[in-house]
This record gives sequence, structure tokens and C-alpha cells, in this order.
Amino acid sequence: MEYSYEEVMSYIEEEDVKFIRLAFRDAFGVQKNISVTPVEMKKAFDKGVPVNVSPIAGFKSCDAGPVYLRPQGDTMAILPWRPDSGRVLRMFCDLYTQNGEPVTSDTRKLLKDAVDAAAQMGVRFKFGTRSEFYLFLKDEEGNPTDIPYDNAGYMDIAPLDKCENIRRDISLTVEKMGMIPECSYHKSGPGQNEVDFHYSKPVKAADHLTTFKMVVSTVANKYGLAADFSPMPLKGRPGNGYHIDIHAFDEKGNNLINCVTAGILENMRDMTLFLNPRDESYSRLEAIVSPHRVMWSEAGTSSPIILDSFGSEPFARLRTPDMGSNPYLVYSLLIHAGLSALRRELSLPDRRDRAPRLPSSRREAANLAAESEFIREIVPEDIIQEYVYQYDKK
Repeated sequence: MEYSYEEVMSYIEEEDVKFIRLAFRDAFGVQKNISVTPVEMKKAFDKGVPVNVSPIAGFKSCDAGPVYLRPQGDTMAILPWRPDSGRVLRMFCDLYTQNGEPVTSDTRKLLKDAVDAAAQMGVRFKFGTRSEFYLFLKDEEGNPTDIPYDNAGYMDIAPLDKCENIRRDISLTVEKMGMIPECSYHKSGPGQNEVDFHYSKPVKAADHLTTFKMVVSTVANKYGLAADFSPMPLKGRPGNGYHIDIHAFDEKGNNLINCVTAGILENMRDMTLFLNPRDESYSRLEAIVSPHRVMWSEAGTSSPIILDSFGSEPFARLRTPDMGSNPYLVYSLLIHAGLSALRRELSLPDRRDRAPRLPSSRREAANLAAESEFIREIVPEDIIQEYVYQYDKK
């Protein structure tokens, strides 16, 4: 539900809010923000708050003038770890130019456009998330080490699992911010954890993942620990995955996941760079995806995409993305890949057919993305530059 300026200001007054963090994201999904006071909110809603985003990844073409942040009322969330008196409110923003046009490289806008394109075809998407992270000790100066917080294994319990209380605090904190965790548990790696969320509409699901990463880092810091979402924090240990449960229906409620999955498979090699943007992403893929081919399988088996048809709502689980990816961009690509297949009534390939391999390196994935017509039709040039030509900056 969208809230008007008057409703937002009423909430700010009732909750004794003194600072509002206007948040947005860079090309890689990293959250950025500025803080304003309540007196600035009228300007924020009417015209937006001007910021210089040209130093931020993905906004190279915005160096001619400021970009304006316009808060979205339905994203209001009190930061529970801030003081109860003089509270802090977080709001996600959409980005606009001086002429009032949406900034094309704003990945949240990109996802909204994808959702609109699906709606025009009578298609609804929802995404669920399964997110993994490590917890490491800090040294005497407060810097992260590579020493895991515990040595527990898969679904172990306390006292072996020292992360139990931290996962509980994370779950309680995100609930206060309007999110509903499905479950949480210790993963296979030492100090490694997973928190799962029920499926939501695409933009809300992406907002939730962005919020979740902020909460995990904040709660970990409270315990004197460092959270690590990187694909392979420890050599020889399990990597951090980000599994996405994909649901798709038409206006009559018919399940479209088979055709959507066919579209994702068709474009997966071209999309891999954006699902796995780091060098170490490919070490993780080599370790977890077996076989290393663009294929699907049924629940209970190992494959990049698993089709689960045992519940009331069949869905596809995409296992290849990692936590370094930008959910707004990833969901946009998944939606467009699914719509492309639906337009052509594409069928799932036979699992017995020999499928192409996933890219084995970031450079290979970058080359595929740079040459892809599918990517060029969807992803703005500023974002492609950041991902494809990242090597040139090293």
C-alpha cells in the first residue's frame, strides 16, 4: 500500500522520528543512503532530494547534474536498533533526473518495469529467498578475521551451534521491519547460517533482501562479529548461495513455471554474470553445481534449476546466484526471460538432451553478456559497463 505525504508525516510524528534515511542502491545492489530531518520530507515528496551519484557504480552517465531521491511511502521501516527516543526511519527511494524522468540505471526502476511488462501479459511473478552468510570473529582493532564464530555443521544445535541466538535476533529484528522469516538454521560451513523467507511480489522481495543484509551485518556487529556474504569466504569450505524460488501464474491462476523455466534455461549463460558477479563466484559454482550444465531436474536432485511440483503451488528453485548479486537486477532478468518464453510458448528441454555448460569463469560470463542481444535489450549500458568491463578497473 502506498502512503501519502500526509500519512507518512503522521507516522513520523507518532513514532517520534527525528531522522529519515533515504536509501537507494548501486549497480551491484549495495545499499546507499543519506539522512534528512522531517522538515525536508515535503521537498522529498514533491521534487526529490538532490544527490550526486556520479561516483557510485552504475551512474556514470549522471555526471551532468544531481539525481533526485523520491521516497516510496510503502517502504517505511523503523530501524529497531536505533534509540527509542528520536527514532530513525528508513525509506527506499526511486531516482529521477532534473527533468523528472526516471533514471534508467536505477535497478529498482528496472524491476518495476519488468513487473509492468509481466502485468501487461497477464502474468504474476513472486520470489522466495534462501540466503546464506558466515559469521567471523573480529580482531582487537575491530577488523574482521577469517576465524569462524563456531565449528558447527549442518543443522547442528547449541552448544555446538553458537550462532543460534544471533539468528534469533536477526529473525526478530526483520519481523519488526515488516518481514516474515520462514526458517533459519546452521549450514554446513563453520560459522555459516541460512535464513529463508516466504515468497513475495518481486519489488518487495528485492527490498526485503536488501534490508535483510543490513540487519544481518548490524546484528552481527552488536555481538562483536562480522557477517560475510561473499561467495567463498573460506577456501575449501561451502560457499554462500542465494537460492531463489520462482513462482509464476496467469490471471486465471494457471501455473506457468514450466514455460518460465524454459526461458530462464535459454538465457542462463547470458545472465550468469549478473547472478554471479565476482571472480570467486565461479569457484563456488564449481563446488556446488553438479552437473555443471544448464539443465533442470526434479526436487531431491542436484541441478542449477530444480522443479518442485510436490506442493500446492509448483515452483522452480534457481540455485546458481550468490549473495553478491543485485536482487533487483536478477529478478528483472528472470522475469524477462520467462516472458520471452511465454510469448513463444517455449517448452522445457528434455533432460536427456546434452545441455551447454555454465560459464567457468567471470571473464567467460562477461564475454557472453557483452555479446547477448537479450542482455542488451534489458540492461542499461551504464550497468553493463560496470559488470562486463570491471576487469579494466583493476
